[in-house]
Amino acid sequence: MREILGRRRRLLSWRIGRKPGRSTGQIGAALTFATVWRWPVLPGVGLDRPDGGRCACPDPDCVVPGAHPLDPGLLAATTDERMVRWWWTNRPGAPIVLATGGAAPCAVSLPVGAGARALAALDAAGVRLGPVVATESRVYLLVAPYSMAQLGELLYAKDYVPGSLRFHGEGGYLAMPPSGQGPVRWERAPLPGSAAPWVPDVEAVVDAVVDALTRTGVSAPEL
Repeated sequence: MREILGRRRRLLSWRIGRKPGRSTGQIGAALTFATVWRWPVLPGVGLDRPDGGRCACPDPDCVVPGAHPLDPGLLAATTDERMVRWWWTNRPGAPIVLATGGAAPCAVSLPVGAGARALAALDAAGVRLGPVVATESRVYLLVAPYSMAQLGELLYAKDYVPGSLRFHGEGGYLAMPPSGQGPVRWERAPLPGSAAPWVPDVEAVVDAVVDALTRTGVSAPEL
């Protein structure tokens, strides 16, 4: 009898597109972003093979393999629990893509070497940061949502901004942990709790990062 029930459960899991033991991490994280923190998410396109590094999108030279929207497009990002469950039930290994801006955080990113130096300098200076996401190539500091006008004023007021300092704002996206393409992980994880994580203003982060990199003597090629 137990064997029959076990077969029925496995068959039901297969029918709804879920492989036992594989969807918990992705779908759980996606639901936290969407329903607890109210950050709109959608599934990324993923890779062409689970063990491959080539993006499943039509672009053979894709620069962010797997970790970007395709179908559905970025405008489909949502906080609706039923939609999020449906997406990751049918695609349990899909990367989690955050639609930045609006009600969700934006981000400021640096190459991984400069990012590590900046984080160490900011810690030494006692600068308060929010969650930080990391991939094999870049470090992303989450910041409060900002407008393009606000960003333009910030950059105009500065004598120097590293060319590799990138901004992920309104209308953009960011792959979130625990997405496998990269892989994507928390360098600084959000504190546990029910409320959405605190994130600093973009001005404070950019000021602190530029100052930290200048004081630590990071040269332009390293940036």
